[in-house]
Amino acid sequence: MPILGELFAWLEGVRGQVLPKSPMGEAIGYALNHKAALLRYTEQGFLEIDNNASERGEKTIAIGRGNWLFFGSEGGGATAAILFSLTETCKGLGVEPWAYLRDVLDRVSTHPASRIEELLPDRWEAIRRGREGATPARGLDVSAEAPDPRTEPGARGP
Repeated sequence: MPILGELFAWLEGVRGQVLPKSPMGEAIGYALNHKAALLRYTEQGFLEIDNNASERGEKTIAIGRGNWLFFGSEGGGATAAILFSLTETCKGLGVEPWAYLRDVLDRVSTHPASRIEELLPDRWEAIRRGREGATPARGLDVSAEAPDPRTEPGARGP
């Protein structure tokens, strides 16, 4: 990426012209010290340029923090973390979280243990849609059947 190369060359040049402990000096130092991480998305095509999706997922927790100040126990906090993880995964896959949880909790006790992976959100949605005669939803793993919403018109995005 020529533009990023120029940016880092400029940062190297400017570094000696500012005080290291000034806000600008600290910003330049941070960028140069984390150059490899800041450029990684240009080398690995599956990486996003930002972490907005995870920040959006954390927003739910931050907004409710006052309501959830005490989970009652460490186990309650672990349970909440699992539920947050499941609901955010569902949202990312375009699966309605409460329909998923309701169905899985109804079926988990009678579902064969050898096929427990069918209850994961990406596979659950594909199986459910298969029963309805629709195409499977786009999952976390990239398969030949999963449409890429950036290249295929009408495909569902995360």
